[in-house]
Amino acid sequence: MTEPLLSVRDLSVDFTQGGSVTHAVKSVSFDIDPRETVALVGESGSGKSVSALSVLKLLQYPAASHPSGQIMFGGRDLLAASDDELRAVRGNDISMIFQEPMTSLNPLHTIEKQVGEVLRLHQGMGESAQRARTLELLNQVGIREPEKRLGAYPHQLSGGQRQRVMIAMALANTPRLLIADEPTTALDVTVQAQILELLDDLKRQQDMSMLFITHDLGIVRRIADRVCVMTNGEIVETGPTEAIFGDPQHAYTRHLLAAEPKGRPPRANPEAPIVMEGDEIKVWFPIKKGFMRKTVDHVKAVDGIDVTVRAGQTLGVVGESGSGKTTLGLALSRLISSDGDIRFAGEAIDARSFRQMRPLRKDLQIVFQDPFGSLSPRMSIAEIVAEGLAIHEPDLDADQRDERVVAALDEVGLDPETRFRYPHEFSGGQRQRIAIARAMVLKPKFLMLDEPTSALDMSVQAQVVDLLRDLQKKHNLAYLFISHDLKVVRALANHVIVMRGGRIVEQGPADTIFDAPETDYTRALMAAAFDIKTSAAGVVSQ
Repeated sequence: MTEPLLSVRDLSVDFTQGGSVTHAVKSVSFDIDPRETVALVGESGSGKSVSALSVLKLLQYPAASHPSGQIMFGGRDLLAASDDELRAVRGNDISMIFQEPMTSLNPLHTIEKQVGEVLRLHQGMGESAQRARTLELLNQVGIREPEKRLGAYPHQLSGGQRQRVMIAMALANTPRLLIADEPTTALDVTVQAQILELLDDLKRQQDMSMLFITHDLGIVRRIADRVCVMTNGEIVETGPTEAIFGDPQHAYTRHLLAAEPKGRPPRANPEAPIVMEGDEIKVWFPIKKGFMRKTVDHVKAVDGIDVTVRAGQTLGVVGESGSGKTTLGLALSRLISSDGDIRFAGEAIDARSFRQMRPLRKDLQIVFQDPFGSLSPRMSIAEIVAEGLAIHEPDLDADQRDERVVAALDEVGLDPETRFRYPHEFSGGQRQRIAIARAMVLKPKFLMLDEPTSALDMSVQAQVVDLLRDLQKKHNLAYLFISHDLKVVRALANHVIVMRGGRIVEQGPADTIFDAPETDYTRALMAAAFDIKTSAAGVVSQ
């Protein structure tokens, strides 16, 4: 039998804070063979990432400890290795892609400098060699026109582009083992397909193994040879991918496989009043060069788009990262400047200043992609949800505000007794419910939902979709739903527009877009999202 490349035995991880101890991982064991991909699957808090971070001892020590365990790689126990030995392994033999690129990339350094630093430190490359290899890596991971991105900073890239830079950095030194911690969470489905195909190709070309951590079972089915299912810090089932998907033995595995957004939105009423309407919306960002910073060109983030959203209905906006989806939503919400006509509830708002928009904010609310980033860590849940009431309904006294907060939390399925806790005390799904409650407490007419389920587990996604559908039906809400997850869009949207490069490539009723797409690009999106056996990556990369 082949000797495992990585062998994890009886691994336990405890976290000590104050006088309490949390048993995050409990006696976990698994092997990864050469050229094999093993997926660690489970919901948030199951211990997946903690197990993976333990391989390279990247946890916060001494708060984290290992009461038991051995991690064998290349004939040595990494848990017992010195810092010098670990530095020789990290980035060379074992590389890691982290889930959140914005916190992993240095905001003060350009993309060229950050990728080049990996090559300089580990391979001793000179500047010209670094630049050539950096361009090659950026091109490999699907960044268009990489020459124009070398001088960019992380905040100037979309979420998907930032994640691709992280992948390029991890692959720079052709590691023997790649640990990928939710590497495609922020990516649209077509780029997911490209990245997964790329990782699979590199694995074969370089005899590389992978430890793939994800909550997306569709990805697991495409890329993994074996699956380990985790919950509550334990591996409850392991086996070949086909066996796990075809004949799951454990109740938790069956629960995971059954959890995905289901159902369809209520039938659209074509006579429903128009809540939000935009004509020829344009958002162009200037490109400035030279000492005088003259404008030499424009990035046409949104380029002449018409939008109509009716009461009680959902307009789904889909497309790859950088296509202009979020920019369109921000323009309609008057959070960024734009050209074109915008009408809210029949009233022109495109000429209104941000100050003049304030009275309308009560009716026009937003739920952002990252609930942890959009909730203040210094405010309790009661303060977060009540903040809008203090601004828009100042006549309410403290007891009346508290009653509204309690009602909003109850409506989104949260125990109102938890309202005095802080965001870090809640799971990702609960934090997103808090963000929805913050919007709903003002009883809005229009809700812009910007990737509200992308960072959530599959089962939590399904719960949030059901919640949004119920709230829409109850309050006759108009939704602008921005997402790259087409399964979620199908469960919510009545009408869909498909964006690429700031323009609409196809639009129509949701059933038509999903069942009979007309353009190659839309067909590629559907192929990637629903695992249709066709090459989505080829269409997108043209």
